[in-house]
Amino acid sequence: MEQRDPLVAGQVPQHDLEVKALLNAGRLQEANSLFDQLVSRTPPGADRWVRSFVLVNRAKLAWRLGRIPLALELAAEGWTDLDGEQGDNPAAAQAMHALAYLLEGIGNRRAAVDMMRMSVAVARRAGVPEVLAQCLQGLGGTLNFRAISSPPELAPAIFEEARRCLREGLELAEDVQAKRALLGAYSRSLAGVGELEEAEEHARETLRQSREADDKWAAAVSNWVLAVVRREQDDLVEARTLASRAVAASEAINDPSLLLRFSLDLADICARMGDHVGEAAALRCSVAAGKTATETLQEGLGQALEQRRVAVQAQRLAVAAQEAAARDPLTGLANRLGLERAASGLLEGTAGQGRVPWLVLVDVDRFKGVNDDAGHAAGDATLREIAQLLRRECRAADLVARWAGDEFVVLLGDAGGGARDAGPAVAERIRAAVDGHDWTVVLGSARRPTVSIGVAAGPAKLDQLFAAADMALYRAKRQGRNRVEVEPRVGVQEDARPRV
Repeated sequence: MEQRDPLVAGQVPQHDLEVKALLNAGRLQEANSLFDQLVSRTPPGADRWVRSFVLVNRAKLAWRLGRIPLALELAAEGWTDLDGEQGDNPAAAQAMHALAYLLEGIGNRRAAVDMMRMSVAVARRAGVPEVLAQCLQGLGGTLNFRAISSPPELAPAIFEEARRCLREGLELAEDVQAKRALLGAYSRSLAGVGELEEAEEHARETLRQSREADDKWAAAVSNWVLAVVRREQDDLVEARTLASRAVAASEAINDPSLLLRFSLDLADICARMGDHVGEAAALRCSVAAGKTATETLQEGLGQALEQRRVAVQAQRLAVAAQEAAARDPLTGLANRLGLERAASGLLEGTAGQGRVPWLVLVDVDRFKGVNDDAGHAAGDATLREIAQLLRRECRAADLVARWAGDEFVVLLGDAGGGARDAGPAVAERIRAAVDGHDWTVVLGSARRPTVSIGVAAGPAKLDQLFAAADMALYRAKRQGRNRVEVEPRVGVQEDARPRV
């Protein structure tokens, strides 16, 4: 199609250009259909600057198609890619230009001007004439709008800056669509500094080109400029006709920024003529366009809050799922998975402080007999009670877990102060607590449980410590149960073994 944006390394998708051309021609339904086909695609091999530009440019297209949440999503993603040093990358300049357009559309004019200035600075460093021309057109057009809404004493200087930017852009641009956009904006800045004849000449040339290219965007701008010229010449009837055409074209291409500006000017012309019906209609149109910007801000904030809420909720659910997967539902202790997840960090941290990692392996003696005598419900209650006793006898830094069935594991998080017998001491406290506990409420007259415990120490991994503690536990069982046995430290001579 005839209308083109400046390309960056040949990677701006052709379909994106076609969507913009369809929008500028007022063919919104066709633009929507084509946009649906391209919105999920990113150019293959695109670097992050090109990707940023493509995403933000698509945000502009989505905005003009009235798909506000999608526009905000694409803009946020593209802005994230843009974050950081832009240097002299032409795609970064174009992405900033597109972001500024969106900021202008939602009424954030100060930020829009600042972003446009940055895009021009980056484009100058990049040294790509077409990109610089595009960014100058954006800055000049934004300054035109800023001048119109500024106090009368400030407006001429702002229009003059806009004219300089746009004239430079015209000297650089080769793309016909870019030239047409620059020419239309340039004619408005000329009208702003009082050069009405030259402004009309350029506006009429823009209008002629827009008709040949079926470019309603350029037609809207040129009719608006001609309306401003006629208003300044006090030809209000012609000004009203031209301004009405500008408003109609803006509605056809669904550009809220143009529609808001043009309808306000039409209302002003009607008011000067005493045409109160026309003024009211134009004001309703401007209110509707302004409402779009306000609702976009509200919708954007609402969407951001909702996305944050969903993200927090998802994070909490993920954490809860992870915790549930790593926790024993009967006792509330860590399960085998939880122990394996946490053991490495705990063991390495303890050894890294020059302290001795200890593993205590606890097994309930003749637990099958408890189940047979009192029933499985009482057996479950017994395991829960033992878990409570383990928690009571261990410290907050210790990792207490149910390994499987009636086996429990305690990893001492910090033996502290170089205590060489910390593991055996904790194990003996656990054994005594279980042996001396009043089990009447849980088991009635059934046989009370005891525990056998194996203890191991040494700068080792979990599987090595567990294997050593298991050997000690086997000795405790073999030697009569309800006792603690300590395995020699892994890698330490037998005579160095601490004893209970």
